[in-house]
Amino acid sequence: MLPLCRAVGEGEGAAVNTEVVQAVAEEQQPQQQEQQPAELAPSPVAEALAEEVGTAATVRAVQQQQQAEQAAAALTAEVLEREVGRRRNFAIISHPDAGKTTMTEKLLLYGGAIHEAGEVKARKSSRSATSDWMELEKQRGISITSTALTFEYCGCQLNLLDTPGHQDFSEDTYRTLAAADNAVLLVDGAKGIEPQTRKLFAVARLRGLPVFTFVNKMDRPALNGFEIIEQLEKEFGLQSYPVNWPIGSGDRFVGVYHRPTQKVVLYEKRGQAGRAKGATKSEYDLSDPELQGLIEPDLWEQLQEDVELLEVLGDDLDMEGVMGGKVTPVFFGSAMNNFGVELFLQTFIQQAAKPGPAATRSGVAVAPTSPNFTGLVFKLQANMDPKHRDKVAFVRVVSGKFEKGMKVRVARSGRTVTLAAPQRMFANERQTVQEGFAGDVIGLTNPGAFAIGDTLVTGPTLAFPPIPTFSPELFAYLRCPPNQKKPFLKGVEGLLGEGAVQVLYSTDEYITDPVLAAVGQLQFEVVQYRMKDEYGVDTTLEPLSYNVARWVPGGWGVLEGCGRLFNTQVMKDVYGRPVLLFRNEFALQQVLGEHGDKLGELSPYALPPDS
Repeated sequence: MLPLCRAVGEGEGAAVNTEVVQAVAEEQQPQQQEQQPAELAPSPVAEALAEEVGTAATVRAVQQQQQAEQAAAALTAEVLEREVGRRRNFAIISHPDAGKTTMTEKLLLYGGAIHEAGEVKARKSSRSATSDWMELEKQRGISITSTALTFEYCGCQLNLLDTPGHQDFSEDTYRTLAAADNAVLLVDGAKGIEPQTRKLFAVARLRGLPVFTFVNKMDRPALNGFEIIEQLEKEFGLQSYPVNWPIGSGDRFVGVYHRPTQKVVLYEKRGQAGRAKGATKSEYDLSDPELQGLIEPDLWEQLQEDVELLEVLGDDLDMEGVMGGKVTPVFFGSAMNNFGVELFLQTFIQQAAKPGPAATRSGVAVAPTSPNFTGLVFKLQANMDPKHRDKVAFVRVVSGKFEKGMKVRVARSGRTVTLAAPQRMFANERQTVQEGFAGDVIGLTNPGAFAIGDTLVTGPTLAFPPIPTFSPELFAYLRCPPNQKKPFLKGVEGLLGEGAVQVLYSTDEYITDPVLAAVGQLQFEVVQYRMKDEYGVDTTLEPLSYNVARWVPGGWGVLEGCGRLFNTQVMKDVYGRPVLLFRNEFALQQVLGEHGDKLGELSPYALPPDS
C-alpha cells in the first residue's frame, strides 16, 4: 500500500484537547500540594508579598499561583508546538481554465469539507463552485477574488488560499501569497506553461515559496510528461522531481506510477466524476506479473521505457531544494476524475513547509510558537454579505494563539481593537472561530481600523514588512450621474479600499473623480459590475492614454524643483504622494534623461506609510 498520512492521534500531527488537559492539570495540583506542603521553598516573589501581608498562608497561596502559571505556560507551549506542527498553508496559482476551481473543490471533498463539487460551467439547476462567491465569478466561471478555505485531512489542518485565476489580478495574488507558506502550481497537461502562468509564477518567486506542481487534465490529449518537465526547467529554472508519472493520456489515461514506492496505481471511473470523488483505484507493485495483463501492451512498453528514463533524474527528492524554491515535486493526474488528487494530497502534507519564523522590519524573526499573538492583514473584502454591506479583513495568524474576544493593537496606529466576532470564511459562508494558531486565516469584521499590510500584536510592538503596490498599466477616470454621487462615493470607499485596483487623484482640485489604475482591463469591468450590483450606481470609464506609472520617493519638493515635465501627467495616490504617468517606456526614459539628476530614482512600486 502507498504510505498514508498519520492518523490524528499519532506523532506531531496529533490534536490536543486543551480542556481535558487543563482539567487533569487542575486535579493534579491539589494532590501535589497534599503530598509535600512542607517541602515547598517560598520564592523571593512570594516572600516579598508575604512580608507585605504578614501571613504564612499568603506565602503558600502565592507559590501555588506561581506553580499554576508555570504549568499553564508549559501546557501552552506544548499546545502551540503541536497545533503549529499540524498546519499546512498553501495557495493555488494557475492559468485560467487549467482547472483550479475544480482542483480546489476536489481537495475539499477529500477533506470532508463539502460533499458535492460545484461545476464551474454547470447547468442552471446545479450548484456554483464553492470557492467562487461573487455573482460575476459564477457567471463567467472564473475566480476573481481570493478566498480562504479550511479543511482537515489526516490530522492536519489545511488552509487553502484560492487566488484569482487571471493575470489582471496578479497584485491580489501577491498579497494572498504573502499569507501562504507554499504554492501549488497547476498546469494544463494539454497546453503546458501558458503566458499567465508565467506572470503568476513570477509573483510566487518574489515570495520565495516552495512550489508543488500538479499537471492537470491528463484525461484529455496531453503533452508528453518529459516535455512538461523540460518546460518547467527552461521557463522557471525549476529542477523537477516527478513524484508520480502518467500512464497514457486522454481516454487512455489509466493511472500513475508512484516513484517513491515503485507502485502502480490504476484508476477506474465510476459514478458522476465531476460531482464526487468519482474513481476507484487499485495498487500493484511494478514487478507484479498480474500488472502487465491489466495495461494495454503499448502503454506497458512505454511505462517500462519511462521508468528507465526517470532513473536518470535520481531517486531521492532534494527537500532542501524544495524548501528553497529551486526544486519542484511534480504530480500528474485529473482533478475532474480524481485521478492522482488524493495521492498528491497525501504527499503534500508530508513534504510541505509548516508555518515558520517571520521576519519583521527590524530584522528580528518571530517564531510561530511565540506566546505573543501576531497577525498580518493581507486582504480586505467588501460586501461578502450583500445584506449587511460589511467589510472583512483577512488576517494570517503569524504567531501565538488567537482567541475570540481578545484585544490586539494595530502596530501602525497604536489603536486597540477587540476581536469580538472572528470568522472562518468558506467562500461567502461564515463560521465563528474560537481559536487559531500560526498558519490559520481568520476573517475580522473591519471597523475601519485595518489596512492591507497591518500588523496586529498583543505583546511588544513590531511590524512585518509592508505589502507593496505595483506599477499599474491602465488608467481611467471613473464617473457617475450627478444624482448618484452619494452611493458612488460610498462604493468607491468600500471597493477601492480593498486594494484590488489602485486609485489615483488629479492634482487639479476641481477634478474630484477618481482615476482607476489597474494591471488589466478585467479589473475595470469588475469594479463597474460591483458598483452596479452592490451599490446600484451606473458608472462610465474615461480611459487615459498612459501605461507606465512611477512614484517619486523624493516627494513634492523634488518634483517642484524640476519645473514642467513634458509628456507626463502628475497625479497623487491615496496617501497624497506624487505619481508620474507616462505614455510609454520611451517617454519615461526621456524624462529621466532630462531631469534624472533632480528627480532621483523613480520607483515602480510603493509601500504604505508607517503611520
